[in-house]
Amino acid sequence: MPVIDFHKQIIENLSTAVVLLDGNLDVEYANPAAEMLLEASLRRLSQVSVAEWFSPEEQGIEDLRACIETGHPYTRREAKLVTQSGSVLTVDYSINPLFWLSGRQLLIEIEARDRLMRIEREEDLLTQHDTARSLVRGMAHEIKNPLGGIRGAAQLLERELPDPALHDYTRVIIEEADRLRNLVDRLLGPRKLPKLEDVNIHAILERVCQLIEAETKGAVSLLRDYDPSIPEFTGDAEQLIQAVLNILRNSMQAMQAAGTAEPTIQIKTRAFRQITLGAEKHRLVCSVEIVDNGPGIPEEILSKIFYPMVSGRAEGTGLGLSIAQSIINQHQGLIECETQPGETKFQLFIPLEISHEPVR
Repeated sequence: MPVIDFHKQIIENLSTAVVLLDGNLDVEYANPAAEMLLEASLRRLSQVSVAEWFSPEEQGIEDLRACIETGHPYTRREAKLVTQSGSVLTVDYSINPLFWLSGRQLLIEIEARDRLMRIEREEDLLTQHDTARSLVRGMAHEIKNPLGGIRGAAQLLERELPDPALHDYTRVIIEEADRLRNLVDRLLGPRKLPKLEDVNIHAILERVCQLIEAETKGAVSLLRDYDPSIPEFTGDAEQLIQAVLNILRNSMQAMQAAGTAEPTIQIKTRAFRQITLGAEKHRLVCSVEIVDNGPGIPEEILSKIFYPMVSGRAEGTGLGLSIAQSIINQHQGLIECETQPGETKFQLFIPLEISHEPVR
């Protein structure tokens, strides 16, 4: 095999995006990884200005011109690039000038940071949730044992009291002990393993929408944007309904408490390929986005919203989102949240092919 063809084959099989610009900053070559990253073919990239790659706050085109004039290579970390479809990517890129008798060129190597940053964020989120669940389990054990003793002692005392009028006091002790036990059980989240069967994500979403519409009497607008190509997958329909209902109900209550004008919740489904959740890569993942136009989540609690007993509302229990995360974790998935004033987005990722051993 000729050396030139051999080198070209190596470059075209790299996972790193490689782009070659001529002296006028026009694209001469882009390997398949670059075409995939920038969401355009080499032919399309050669027809548009490189200036369109950079978001308005970036000074990329000026840096490119300076590089080709001075001959000094440089590297940018966590820069923002805009793909041909309009998506904004966080990338690291390095630029090296090449000098030939026929002129100058720029070799650009681009490495996407979004995926790595997302994997790191998801691993932190899963670790935090596992830590919180371990703490709650330990606390639940320490609370439930003495509660059982208190309840049993109250029952024995009730039998020994000669005056039936005094039974009201023992009943209060028994009922409060039961209430605390139920609260601890709710903190632990779903206690049973998922009942796995073939489920349709859109049937689940429609069931939840019916419940929310009944609760709000149509006061909250529900907008659907479904991808009908998403196949059925193995899951527990009852638990998934509970998880999605907790999120929509949280959004609904937040908007009602803030008095949001024209409260709206958008529900969008899509299928993503080759997605890494935590430390595991999945071939096909169902994404469910739930976006509301409410007040947003306070910055000080955003990183803790999936912890038990954390709520942005005075009357909230702080259990709904924690339970939802536990249910999606049992389906080997994950819930992420992004927020700003006027918009909060919860995104559920559920693998469409999961193992038969649920996450415990």
